[in-house]
Amino acid sequence: MAQLVKERIRKQYGKLTASQKIICKIAIEKPSLLAIHTAKKIAEFTNTSEATVIRFCYALGYSGYTELQEEIKKSLLIGDQRKGPIQKYRDTEVTLDLSNYAHQVMESDIAYLQQSMQQIDYTLLQEVVKSIVQANRIVVVGFRWCHIPAKWLFSALNAIKGNTHLYTGAVDNADYFLIERDQEWLVIAISFPRHPSETVAMVHSAKELGAKILAITEGEFSPISQVADHLLKITTPQPVATSGMPTLFSMLNVLIKGVMLHDAENVQKRLQHYDEISSKLYSFVGEDEEDFSIF
Repeated sequence: MAQLVKERIRKQYGKLTASQKIICKIAIEKPSLLAIHTAKKIAEFTNTSEATVIRFCYALGYSGYTELQEEIKKSLLIGDQRKGPIQKYRDTEVTLDLSNYAHQVMESDIAYLQQSMQQIDYTLLQEVVKSIVQANRIVVVGFRWCHIPAKWLFSALNAIKGNTHLYTGAVDNADYFLIERDQEWLVIAISFPRHPSETVAMVHSAKELGAKILAITEGEFSPISQVADHLLKITTPQPVATSGMPTLFSMLNVLIKGVMLHDAENVQKRLQHYDEISSKLYSFVGEDEEDFSIF
């Protein structure tokens, strides 16, 4: 249910006033405050007015503050334990020690991976995978250090599905958006703080041209999430560039495996064809017979 509140905020965030956006931050980061305090008290916390809090609820599609509050209360009563693994890790976290830093680093990776497992929304995941399978054309975009996971995702999707492009910015010719306007385009954008302006600009332009957007980013306030058809939120340790790669790559691997499962027959044919072509184009040393079975 808290997820529903966040999704409403994501979709309406760009239309909210500056004061309402302040309330958004509390709703996302400290929902328990809304669960136990009145609208007047929330207004005091955010240096806004009670009327602004009420209008914030209306803007999200609620009948008033009571409906928003009840929805958050129910979600908290269910017992949201998704932060458990990370909180447990942070409670015992110490400065990296030269004698056992390998264990400490891996324990951090495991904690964030466990949280990612607990946060998986399978309904959303099914929709995301379905959008990838059904897309006629796919463009993957990621700049700066996000180019590394973007390139891997592009390569994997091109192998199992085909018709996938890697957008490389100013040196790329993106006329395919205009030439093939009749195709079902899906843009998969990977972006984390600090968000490159090239990624944000590309996503907005593609949206205006009718493409669907899958945003893989840190959350509802990301500059690419507001225009996204689907938001795949990934919580990683900071800084993401040096510490968050294991969690990010694990979720990208989930997407690839999901496509392989949902479109098994076509993927199997594609991989066999891919293997035949690559054997003719490239030479390999000491290669064994590849088994592309996904089962």
